[in-house]
Amino acid sequence: MSTAARTWLGPSAAERLAILRRTTSIAIVGASDKPSRASYFVATYLLSSSRYRVYFVNPVAKEILGQPVYKSLAELPEVPDLVDVFRKHDDLPTVLAQAQAVGARTLWLQLGSWHEEVAAAAEAAGMEVVMDRCLKIEHARFHGGLNLAGFDTGVISSKRQLLA
Repeated sequence: MSTAARTWLGPSAAERLAILRRTTSIAIVGASDKPSRASYFVATYLLSSSRYRVYFVNPVAKEILGQPVYKSLAELPEVPDLVDVFRKHDDLPTVLAQAQAVGARTLWLQLGSWHEEVAAAAEAAGMEVVMDRCLKIEHARFHGGLNLAGFDTGVISSKRQLLA
């Protein structure tokens, strides 16, 4: 992550919720088959607690959580609405280029991932961008499932919310 001052302003909470509501398919780039990795935890949550079609992109893994793994975004059986990125800072321009090439609508960079040039290029190409936010946490926040993500929300309710 760059140490330069942050000037890019990301989408508001309402705009992030709208992105998640519009999304039907997610590609996790940099998905890992190692349970200790954040991408594995996010994948587990999305497969069990959301309606999204989830695809895994990793050039070396063969299967993650019983699902096939694709070597690139171009190999996916459909264009993902959202590309959730678990890659190092220097790889982000390449991931953006691949997401643009397949026609993805949203580029989502995980917690700790910030690249203003990539955000500007993505937005100039008509893509939506979210940076430095966890897709799992955001989904859970908007759908009453933060407790499922390991957070004590302090809310006591017997009413179960439907997960989108």
